Amino acid sequence: MQYFSTRGDDSRLSSAEAILKGLAPDGGLFVPEQLPQVDADFIAGLAPLTYEKRAARVLGLFLTDYTADELMGCVERAYGSGKFDTAKRAPVVTLKDASVLELWHGPTSAFKDMALQLLPQLMQTALTKTGVTDTVLILVATSGDTGKAALAGFCDVPQIKIMVFYPDGGVSRIQRLQMCTQAGENVNVTAVRGNFDDAQSGVKEIFSDAAFNGELQAAQVRLSSANSINWGRLVPQIVYYFSAYADLVTAGTIKAGEEINFTVPTGNFGDILAGFYAKEMGLPVHKLICASNANNVLTDFLRTGVYDRNRAFYKTITPSMDILISSNLERLLYHLTGDTAQVAGWMGELAATGRYDVGEALLGKIQQTFWADWADDAKTQATIKDVYDANHYVCDTHTAVAYAVARSYQQATGDTHHMVIASTASPYKFNGSVLAALGAETSGLDEFQLLDKLAEYNPQPVPAGLAALAHLDVRHQGVCEKSGMRAAVLNFARK
Repeated sequence: MQYFSTRGDDSRLSSAEAILKGLAPDGGLFVPEQLPQVDADFIAGLAPLTYEKRAARVLGLFLTDYTADELMGCVERAYGSGKFDTAKRAPVVTLKDASVLELWHGPTSAFKDMALQLLPQLMQTALTKTGVTDTVLILVATSGDTGKAALAGFCDVPQIKIMVFYPDGGVSRIQRLQMCTQAGENVNVTAVRGNFDDAQSGVKEIFSDAAFNGELQAAQVRLSSANSINWGRLVPQIVYYFSAYADLVTAGTIKAGEEINFTVPTGNFGDILAGFYAKEMGLPVHKLICASNANNVLTDFLRTGVYDRNRAFYKTITPSMDILISSNLERLLYHLTGDTAQVAGWMGELAATGRYDVGEALLGKIQQTFWADWADDAKTQATIKDVYDANHYVCDTHTAVAYAVARSYQQATGDTHHMVIASTASPYKFNGSVLAALGAETSGLDEFQLLDKLAEYNPQPVPAGLAALAHLDVRHQGVCEKSGMRAAVLNFARK
């Protein structure tokens, strides 16, 4: 299978080449030339398999230039060796009114591990397959979780460096400590004065700056990405939708072939887009419900067809969703129109004016699959308490947003399809906000005492990687303006 740009560049690349490039030369995102189709037998065949074997089967449909042995080696290195704290990797927990797909059992306690433990393996294999001898410099903009997951995945991987930019003051203290204590000779973490969109747009501008990339090439360095703009980061996320469905059938929660709903807390639109791909491939999905926080640009778009980032930006207790430019929406627009020129036009409008309007016809197609709502911080905290009281289950703030929106969807539509809520982070990553929601007394407690306090409520133990932060040195203290990102990249690349 070959890949090409959402914006019309004529290049056709193998999956290995697309994964190494990350972003297309015209600024577009790589998409597959067609979506593979699966049948009921394929889905049923996943049930008895380990997560690794499920992953190899799904990935093999897209990464056709990788051999079966190469893919199996990649997934075993990604998910094995004790990196995940559960044999299921992405277990499904069924509560009284919904099932929760727990995606945070990896080394950094966030759903990003599901992809970012695998991407380095795919990328290193791609380097060998394509004969590339340059150093690959991974640039990452993070709203909190992607940064640490990428750092952990790429730490000390040969022939690869990684540089992470995060918004100064725009992540939780635990998230900042996770990143800034990261060891490794090939890593750099730098704060950007501004919000996540400043960091993300800065990274995109660097990718599209031909002269700057020429300077890097002279130093035998080429750029790539670990954000979900990279196809190798997005495709592993398709796997856990299939895995969750297989587990629900095995548990008797649903019948084979029965359609279900997924509600996904959404920032950059990658996680929910993976659900769209699974549905288009043949997974029995009825609706994908997009859950946002007060930065509800996606809610407005999915209701009106107008994407408008010209609005107030809010710092919330769900920082991984504090985003106003959702990059992966571009892929959805391409798949529903097949028109790269139209997509390029909309992205040009977004860059120039901060908004675009896809019109009523396309909005109607989008709404056949997607529904959207949002929850503010007060609603989020109330939902954490409600879920705990009803189920003795502790969810993080982002998962609570999804839970609140799932309930809103059910109340608004009367839809009775089984609901699966994507749980994207361990509650321990946002312990202060979760404890406040639970009504716990926390005055005078530091970040690590808060972890122990939350463990009094949560049957799940404190993740080892978070507990260890108390004893690690801060290694990265760099800060720059958005305008200084190029200089920071060049300096790190030349080391």
